[in-house]
Amino acid sequence: MISMNENHLDNKICSKAIELLKSHKYLCDSCLGRQFAAYGSGLANKERGFAIKTLLTMNAHRLEDLELLKVLAIHGKCESAIKTLLIFGIDTQPHDSKCSLCEGIFDDLPKYANEIIEKIKDVDFDTFLVGSKISPLLLEREDELRANYRIESGEACKSELNRELGKYIHKFTEKNVSFQNPDVVILLDTINNELSISVNPLFIYGRYRKLIRGIPQSTWICSSCQGKGCSECNGTGKRYSESIEELISNPTLELTKGKDGILHASGREDIDAKMLGNGRPFVLEIKEPKIRNISLDKLQEAINNYAQGKVEVLDLRKITREIIRQIKARSKFTEKTYRLLVKVSRKIEVVDVNRIEQAFQSITIDQRTPQRVLHRRVDKIRQKRVFSFKINQVLDDNIMEVIVHCEGGLYVKELLTGDEGFTKPSVSELLNSDIEVLEIDVIKVHSNL
Repeated sequence: MISMNENHLDNKICSKAIELLKSHKYLCDSCLGRQFAAYGSGLANKERGFAIKTLLTMNAHRLEDLELLKVLAIHGKCESAIKTLLIFGIDTQPHDSKCSLCEGIFDDLPKYANEIIEKIKDVDFDTFLVGSKISPLLLEREDELRANYRIESGEACKSELNRELGKYIHKFTEKNVSFQNPDVVILLDTINNELSISVNPLFIYGRYRKLIRGIPQSTWICSSCQGKGCSECNGTGKRYSESIEELISNPTLELTKGKDGILHASGREDIDAKMLGNGRPFVLEIKEPKIRNISLDKLQEAINNYAQGKVEVLDLRKITREIIRQIKARSKFTEKTYRLLVKVSRKIEVVDVNRIEQAFQSITIDQRTPQRVLHRRVDKIRQKRVFSFKINQVLDDNIMEVIVHCEGGLYVKELLTGDEGFTKPSVSELLNSDIEVLEIDVIKVHSNL
């Protein structure tokens, strides 16, 4: 018999693998292969570990190195080594224990994968991402192993676990991994033996047109009862019975079976204003949707039918969360065009029309936060541009229809009224007359999203 000797195996990988197997009660294929992850492109660590054990078994058989075969059989649970030893009349049983390094995590991968697949079978998704929590002691143990044996070719344990679980899930669901915008995030907690599934929101971009006055953009909770319901709100918990947010989100929640809907819009119009023209850009965020793959044409039809002529949506498409950030960032600067019907406290002369149009052509306005919104906006002076100001027509001597093209964030009502000097210059100041805004419509939001 030839005794086990590393000189028989001058291959560095094989020599190192023998050292690792000898120093552990049991080392699974994945944990052995993971230490040499840098070698052998296209192999899973489990395949890499199995290949190393197989090669060592073949070499040991050739050299009749029974000691090495016993190491492979007992410490590696290598089936081929166990059967080879039987040829020499040796019946060897491997250690009845979990892997000394991963504590059985990788041997249990099929079990974890089946639990995940069972849990997500009723979830509608196209992309996913797997994460995991592993005992710090396990990670420290592997770091110590690599330091002691000078291993520089290994892979992080979590990386392998996440990847291999992802492979199982892809195989059984035919869904793909997404690192940037996954529909669902799967977290395996091996410390507490828990599995959680997080369904990420569904984001739908579009434009809305508000066709009547008197509807707020977002749900307005009653300040008296904080949404609980009281006599002031007739038990509804809301200051207004409906909102653009509800008119858009309610039918969407019905189709997606989502938990909640949040409207993110590019700015907002006043409650008494219409939003016409090409509509205002918005993103509807649906929390925890059970159905993601809906027909946007059917959704648009459902929303418009539900809103009954109060609001209509157009240009719906699915987007990522990043678009919300873009919309909110640009809303402060996105140009808008307004139509206003205003009443002046005296007769409007032809000379007044010319003075106004010339004075407010390409001008910067110093606008302190209007008094009507001071309760919810910081008190400061903003500088905003008016690009053009046109008086379309004069009605009844003291009523005029005006079209204002301006920078986003300008309070256009106060551009007319002056807001008791909070906005300078203003049309009221120029005419030295009081002005009342009778109607206001947003007729264009100049956005290219």
